[in-house]
Parts: sequence; structure tokens; C-alpha cells
Amino acid sequence: MRGPARSTVAEVPASRIPGKGKAVLTGIAFLVALAILLSLGTWQMQRLAWKEQLLADMAERRIAAPAPLADIEAMAAKGDDVEYRPVTVTGIFANNRERHFFATWRGQTGYYVYTPLQLADGRFLFVNRGFVPFEAKEPEMRKQGQLTGEQTVIGLARARLAEKPSSIVPDNDVAKNIFYWKDLDVMASSVTIPADRLVHFFVDAGDAPNPKGLPIGAVTQFDLPNNHLQYAVTWYGLAAALVGVALYAVFRRKGDRPAP
Repeated sequence: MRGPARSTVAEVPASRIPGKGKAVLTGIAFLVALAILLSLGTWQMQRLAWKEQLLADMAERRIAAPAPLADIEAMAAKGDDVEYRPVTVTGIFANNRERHFFATWRGQTGYYVYTPLQLADGRFLFVNRGFVPFEAKEPEMRKQGQLTGEQTVIGLARARLAEKPSSIVPDNDVAKNIFYWKDLDVMASSVTIPADRLVHFFVDAGDAPNPKGLPIGAVTQFDLPNNHLQYAVTWYGLAAALVGVALYAVFRRKGDRPAP
């Protein structure tokens, strides 16, 4: 009689399966981590190119001759970038409608005063007239700085923000007239300026001295931080270190295997 038939399928020792599974998972984790580090480094290089172009644009635009407001509006209507473009505009400040943006300027805590400038056609343009210290927030504390009559402002156009720039930025406190981000629509509606009578960007007033005191003008910041190359090197360096650790582990594992 023949004995029981033997299976022709090679049996895999059960003890080997968990080890192989662990190696596969480790490899997947390595590839995911490497992809993340490389993508972060590449993103920082893209940010570096963007920041260098922005700084170059700022340097070029800030020394250009001021353009009439109509020219800047025409650019904005075409979708062109109006940020930091010099502009000149004439109107009357609506001092009773100013909005206050929380700011730190030269080590002092206070506010930038955004005052609507009423144009000859009845529309309003929010002008960042400059900085006032914390104790001078209320207009009655700086009555001498409330300019009246027709005024000509020479400054820089500043684009509006589409949304709050970050989740860590506090919400605007409209009731207390404290804004932490420049929500132009809310700034206007909170002082009953309808959207169809609003110029849809801001202007930072230039360095023309205020003969009557506060606010202090010319507060536009040009020294933007540019650490993207450092960040990119860090992420790429971590990726290289990860590859080095992985290669070391592979060669060490091969060296630990018993000779056949």
C-alpha cells in the first residue's frame, strides 16, 4: 500500500512570516517619511523663489512714481498685482469711521489707524494713516491729528485679504473696534459703508509728516523674513540622514546573518 500523498507546495516556516511583514511595513514607513521630507524641502524652495520675487517687486515698485488711483484700480480690475505700487489720491477723511488694527511698531504695542477717505465720486478708500500707541487708541485722545478738509495722500496700494491668514490669528473684535486681520468687507460694513461705494484695496500712507501729531505715518514693513533656504536645507538634510540610517540598518542586518 502506498503511504499518504505528500503536498508538493513548499511549506514556509511560520516564524518567518512576521519578520517579513515587519520589514515590509518598515520599508513603507521609510518611503512615506522620505517623501514627506523631500516634499517639504521642495515646497520651501518654491517659497524661496516666491519670496525673492516678492522682495524684488517691492524694491522696484516702492521707488516708482506715484500713479493716480484710477490707474491702480484699472490694474486691479484686470487682475494685476497692485501690492506695494505707489499711488496718489485726494479726498476727505471720515474721521468718525476709523478702524483700528492691532499692531506692534518699533517695540511699541498699539494700533494702525485705518480711516476711510471719501473720494469726489462718493466712494471710500481705507487709508492706513499710521501708528498710535495703545493709550491713544480713541480719537478724542489725539484730536490734533484728525485732519479735516481735502487731503492728498501719497502712499502704497495694499491688496485685500481673501480670508483670515491663519487659524492662530484671533478673530476680529468688531464691537471693540479691534481688528487682528484686515477684513475689508467687515471694516466697511461696521461703519455702514456699502460694498458698491468701496474701493477694494487699501493704501498705506507714506512718510509725509503729520503737522498735527498722531498717527505716525510710513509704517509699511519691507523687511520681510526670508528663511526658506535654511528651512529647505533642514528638510533635505533630514531626508539624507534618514537614507543614511536606512542604509546602515540594511548593511548591519546583512552582516548579522549567519554564514550558510
